[in-house]
Amino acid sequence: MKKLWAWGALTVGLLYFILPLLGMTNFSLKMRRGVYSLDAYAVVLGDPRFQETFVFSILMALATIIFGVLLVVPTAYWVRLKLPGLRPYIEFVTLLPLVIPAIVIVFGYIRLYNTSSWLPLTGSITGTNILLMFGYATLALPYMYRSVDTGLRSIDIATLTEAAQSLGAGWTTILAKIILPNVLVAVLSGAFLTFAIVIGEFTMAALLNRPAFGPYMQLLGANRAYEPAALAVMSFALTWGCLGLIQLVSRFQKGVQSAA
Repeated sequence: MKKLWAWGALTVGLLYFILPLLGMTNFSLKMRRGVYSLDAYAVVLGDPRFQETFVFSILMALATIIFGVLLVVPTAYWVRLKLPGLRPYIEFVTLLPLVIPAIVIVFGYIRLYNTSSWLPLTGSITGTNILLMFGYATLALPYMYRSVDTGLRSIDIATLTEAAQSLGAGWTTILAKIILPNVLVAVLSGAFLTFAIVIGEFTMAALLNRPAFGPYMQLLGANRAYEPAALAVMSFALTWGCLGLIQLVSRFQKGVQSAA
């Protein structure tokens, strides 16, 4: 009986999630009256604005991932190895982006780094892009830190560090050649989540006036009918692809560890 209830709840949940998506997909294929076609997808993919914003967001996602890894991996490693008493405080700080709205963060950035401030990042395109990347890294911090911290928890970093130091390895070598390879799956999980966040983020990019994918989706949704549905389906597919890659990498890593 319990299994029946469990399968029933799972079925209801799947239908609640899948049916609207099927309806949206069906609508996106009806741009040509009377027949199913991929015209809406072709219009979106052929739009120069789509290509510009999508490439910009991908580049910003890659920059955010690199910055996040360089920030989080050494911090989580050092806290777990040398400063375990600070873990509750670090975890509290990394959770703040979940309770502070993005609009509050970006308005703080604009107020602090405007053209009349001591560091006028908003006065140039490069500076604004850097500021946007910092904002994305802040939004992704809870997920990146949790992923890396979980990965570090699964290995004996103290023994690995002592062994590496006994062989003459420095801190940079230890992080790059010992710690990072051992938590690579965790880092990739955080990276894929960061990628999904950056691709769909709207508030920061819109208020900083950058040509990102999130504002493009909002603008298209306000002015078109079938194309926004097609774009939403592609965004879902991209997000699910990232989640699928997380699972694939995790299983591959488990297989390698089992074989070893």
